[in-house]
Amino acid sequence: MEFKNETEKQKYYMKQCRSLVQAKEHKLGRKLTACVVTFGCQMNFKDSEKLIGILDEIGYVQTVDEHADLVLYNTCTVRENANLKIYGRLGYLHKIKEKNPDMLIGLCGCMMQEKHVVDKLNKSYRFIDLIFGTHNVFALAELLYERLLTGHKVESIWDGTTEIVEDLPSIQKYDFKCGVNIMYGCNNFCTYCIVPYVRGRERSREPEEIIKEIETLAQNGVVEVMLLGQNVNSYGKTLEHPISFAELLRRVEQVEGIKRIRFMTSHPKDLSDELIEVMAESEKICKQMHLPLQSGSSRLLEKMNRHYTKEDYLEIVRKLRKAIPDIGITTDIIVGFPGETEEDFKETLDVIEKVQYDSAFTFIYSKRSGTPAAEMENQVPEDVVKERFNRLLALVNDISQKKTAVLEGTTQPVMVEEVNGKIEGYMTGRLSNNAVVHFPGCQSMIGKIVQVHLKEAKGFYYMGEMVD
Repeated sequence: MEFKNETEKQKYYMKQCRSLVQAKEHKLGRKLTACVVTFGCQMNFKDSEKLIGILDEIGYVQTVDEHADLVLYNTCTVRENANLKIYGRLGYLHKIKEKNPDMLIGLCGCMMQEKHVVDKLNKSYRFIDLIFGTHNVFALAELLYERLLTGHKVESIWDGTTEIVEDLPSIQKYDFKCGVNIMYGCNNFCTYCIVPYVRGRERSREPEEIIKEIETLAQNGVVEVMLLGQNVNSYGKTLEHPISFAELLRRVEQVEGIKRIRFMTSHPKDLSDELIEVMAESEKICKQMHLPLQSGSSRLLEKMNRHYTKEDYLEIVRKLRKAIPDIGITTDIIVGFPGETEEDFKETLDVIEKVQYDSAFTFIYSKRSGTPAAEMENQVPEDVVKERFNRLLALVNDISQKKTAVLEGTTQPVMVEEVNGKIEGYMTGRLSNNAVVHFPGCQSMIGKIVQVHLKEAKGFYYMGEMVD
């Protein structure tokens, strides 16, 4: 059958799947349920919104209960223990499927892009019905149709793609905020990271398509967008008519109805003066920058293939603080990278002291099969790494608490996000710098920006009171 484009093709298969699902519903006398479980980063969560949207279009009712007619794991493989977690969950699912043989189990995402993983699944987890990777997430309906029609296991792993298919059903977790993919893949090849191997090379979406999507979101009530990419600062370089990320932000800011703009992740090597200027001038771009450091040692940064030095990084922070004094800066830090000495580690502590991060995601280095770092000599002993990690954590937490305390007693605009699940009658929202605030309110406030007096800093969040 001939199709004009991939979107038309997938919509055809959604319709075919819907017919098969309706027949099954009639036989069972009930609706079929689907449970999508997401592991990993913001990009994975965005992919899962598409998967849920497609399944909803087919006729599945979404549930968080894994005793469902279809369970789909959207996997992460950034660390070895992420894989182990999936294998453990599959053992649990197998027991459920033994009681319900008609249950369908699928795996997709980054973990599926590793051949040794798929080989293991085919050998030891033969009860899986559907396996596909990161590059053809949009083809869920086509793959599911084949499985429903034939009853045979379906496996479809693409090594890479230039295909970008965004105009398919998608169901957002929140009505008022949404992630928007602006690019896919990564060209950086940091020596500890598996992402370029499983997500592929950088592919930027056309700016017109991005703006059109954001305009539609705004018309549907979205007021905050998060622009997503493995390295947003290199957005636009692969386009036929290249534009900078800063220029894209200028265009997004013009979209009527959008009140807040966030983005992640920024690589320090590509962070331009133009971007800093746009952020400083903007009334919509949030005063927040997630700027992964990884290590404060220039020697280790070179081994990591990060393409900047300690001094380069500190200069970027200096420029950000000068242009945007109230900016919140967060980071990622790895402890125990191969060859890390006490001197290298002290360089990292020095950067933390100088930058004064609002918060930091701290990780113990984990060997990642398939990356250059896994083969490096001088792997740091576990006891040494743990001792350093505890010192790092203590410093980060101390600084974070002091940074949070600075705004205590002030009144700030807060985007109301959800009903507080722990304190009755309270809502939870975020400041522009991404800090969390809990305060008395009602559900009707969700998606609105309100003024909140920050009565008390509680280490990493605030207790507040709304101001009329």
